[in-house]
Amino acid sequence: MVHNGIEYIDMQLICEAYWLMKNLLGMQADEIGKVFAEWNKGELSSFLIEITADILQQKDPEGPGFLVDKILDTAGQKGTGQWTAANALELGSPANAIAAAVYARALSSLKEERVEASKILKGPVAAKVEGDIKEIIESIKNALYCSKICAYAQGFQLIDKAQVAYNWKLNFGEIAQIWRGGCIIRARFLQKITDAYALNSRLKNLMLDPYFTNAMNEGQAGWRKVIALAVTNGIPAQGFSAALAYYDGYRSADLPANLLQGQRDYFGAHTYERKDQPRGQFFHLDWPEAKRPQLTVD
Repeated sequence: MVHNGIEYIDMQLICEAYWLMKNLLGMQADEIGKVFAEWNKGELSSFLIEITADILQQKDPEGPGFLVDKILDTAGQKGTGQWTAANALELGSPANAIAAAVYARALSSLKEERVEASKILKGPVAAKVEGDIKEIIESIKNALYCSKICAYAQGFQLIDKAQVAYNWKLNFGEIAQIWRGGCIIRARFLQKITDAYALNSRLKNLMLDPYFTNAMNEGQAGWRKVIALAVTNGIPAQGFSAALAYYDGYRSADLPANLLQGQRDYFGAHTYERKDQPRGQFFHLDWPEAKRPQLTVD
């Protein structure tokens, strides 16, 4: 199930990279296909990258142009991505990028609504970006690779949560090897995951492995640039954005959840912990009664 959840976000990220090259750089399908073919020679080498290169360069058998441009933009799904996202919610595991990929497919299915909305809802007109095309393509590659690391980190984090909840004993490096053997997400990248768990079998998050830490540090400038370009030009990049939000949240020693917990205590007496006291000690403030609602749901 988690394999398929990762597959959802892996495919979504690849599609976003394609869409950005098409809409930001004005590239034709076969040109983008050649970029993916080149990427398949490096760290992004995978079954999905390989077939993407083939798909983009496939000419339409029914007439001029490329087949991908004639395929209706509505993605189906069998439900395994939904199960992964739902299970992540049940176990309290932050798999927002996987969930974003599921929601992206759901949004794509609203084709008729989107066509009507496109006539009403305004946004910036995507303009062909000026500048060094190779540099922008490299930034898109960085965004894809960094987001991919986050996606796999979320998948393995979910499996780790399940391991604790269900009292399993799993070998994560072995799982990565199994996936590399013949699954949809098989990739050179998976060997790096096996190596990471061989180095530290108790690794809490893939991003904390030295190889992946270095990859994120080197690639994040391009990753951020690509998301900024997507937002500025009104091009949806749900996967890239969700993955970056996860990365920035995970690397933050402090988050605004202190205010959130204060809100919960105010309206529902849910208590809070204090930074200046040991973990596990809970406190409650007697907030003004007049402002507290009669019913609470959180």
